[in-house]
Amino acid sequence: MTNLQADTSPTTTAPPWVARAGLICLVAGLLGAASGLFLAVYPAQVSDDMYSYPLTADGFTGIQFWFVVQHLGLIAGLASLAAAGVMAPGGFARWGAWLSLAGMALLTVTELLAIGARDSTYPGDMTGTLDTLYGVSSIAAGIGLILAGIAVRRGGRWAGWRRNIVLVAGIFVFIPMTPAIMGPFVLARLAITCWMLLFAALGYALWRSGPARPS
Repeated sequence: MTNLQADTSPTTTAPPWVARAGLICLVAGLLGAASGLFLAVYPAQVSDDMYSYPLTADGFTGIQFWFVVQHLGLIAGLASLAAAGVMAPGGFARWGAWLSLAGMALLTVTELLAIGARDSTYPGDMTGTLDTLYGVSSIAAGIGLILAGIAVRRGGRWAGWRRNIVLVAGIFVFIPMTPAIMGPFVLARLAITCWMLLFAALGYALWRSGPARPS
């Protein structure tokens, strides 16, 4: 079992807010994972052809608003990654940071737009557009995380599991999360839960890195 405390990485040049944003991302990731598990086990209140499944329309509205707030915590983590000084300078870092942020921002907006389909069956008039938005935003975030993850590895500022966490979070979008989302409801929720745990690990890495101290 990996000991999170055992990995000592070099200090990095980063503003003090990076560690605080990392902690926010850690909490948001853990709460996102808990939300995924909740949806996976919650007894169905509606038939499985309803877009709000397993929740009622009101319950779906509430949890979508919650996801918007929770995603803002993930955005804080991605913003702090861009400012943490752990990525090698260059196109991978620049495009990775912006693409992951843009993807997560679009995903956040999509969570809000999904409320409009709360009374719809699936598939329905609006669900095709939502599926496209969810797909585009997730793919953008995944590609961005892969590029940023390569930049982190090249930067050499993080060691041990921290060196790979961003890259793994990006690859996970494509294998296995995307195929899982196309499968049964519970499997999709469990895949998203695991992705949220990867964000929690990223938040932990940023939180524990802290600002650099003069040598």
